Amino acid sequence: MRVLIVKTSSMGDVIHTLPALTDALKQIPTIRFDWVVEEGFSQIPTWHQAVDRVIPVAIRRWRKNWFRRDIREERQRFYQQLNSVHYDAVIDAQGLIKSSALITRKSRGTKHGLDWHSAREPLASCWYDRCYRMSKQQHAVEKIRALFSASLGYQQPETQGDYAIAQHFVSALPADANHYLVFLHATTRDDKHWPESAWETLIDLVIARGLKVKLPWGSSLEQQRAIRLAEGRPQVEVLPKLSLSEVATQLAGAKGVVSVDTGLSHLTAALDRPNITLYGPTDPLLIGGYGKNQHVIKGQPTGKMSEIQPKDVLDKLTAIGCIE
Repeated sequence: MRVLIVKTSSMGDVIHTLPALTDALKQIPTIRFDWVVEEGFSQIPTWHQAVDRVIPVAIRRWRKNWFRRDIREERQRFYQQLNSVHYDAVIDAQGLIKSSALITRKSRGTKHGLDWHSAREPLASCWYDRCYRMSKQQHAVEKIRALFSASLGYQQPETQGDYAIAQHFVSALPADANHYLVFLHATTRDDKHWPESAWETLIDLVIARGLKVKLPWGSSLEQQRAIRLAEGRPQVEVLPKLSLSEVATQLAGAKGVVSVDTGLSHLTAALDRPNITLYGPTDPLLIGGYGKNQHVIKGQPTGKMSEIQPKDVLDKLTAIGCIE
């Protein structure tokens, strides 16, 4: 059985899809998946054993110059690749007009997706052959698991979802694995940032307990923040510019992770690493960390990140066994 997945972005949403593939593979051992995903996240599906082919799409980049000749030619090559296989099922797990109108409807096979009441953008359901109603009051991982089970005709397992990607990184762990923490300090919204002074205090508390800290980054602003946090602290390593797979390898070797609300926090959860995610204005109930050893500290009482105290984070790290 060959199935096409349409789940293009964001990083957290792509990662949240992985447990549904694990469910399907256990129920239908011969199933194989192709996956349409934004080019920046194209490494993620390759980590799962049920995925045969990744079809990168570049809607984010294309829309800046939609009618330019080279972009039109690139889109044409994408559609040729998309149409090269007739699928037993096409599952649009994105639930957006851009995914259903530009990708799903142009694929070959019976098209499945969320119905008018369940999709993030109800009009997306107009392009599906079969629509399913799912409760919005469940975690995103469970919602996608339910969509896959309905689309492919098996009973959704009652056990916790399994991302099944941690083993992909076991053979290439860093030499200092299990002797450092990773602090994911970068996120996209200002109100989801933890103050630098709080990070500095936590770093000092952690290195006083004999652990190293590693700081990844993705942009020049994030790099400069990491450099400031590491200044005068030889136990803190600012990592070089890394690919997503390389970041995953560092996370897989960490004794534990402290993160803000960011895509890499979901990657940490998928790798089954102990993780404390700091939440301010966003609600972790529906889109928070899902998986083993995932913990939340939320700003109280008003939901501001500045209300989270470094000592509370240190105490949680100690309680979950990341610090002795």
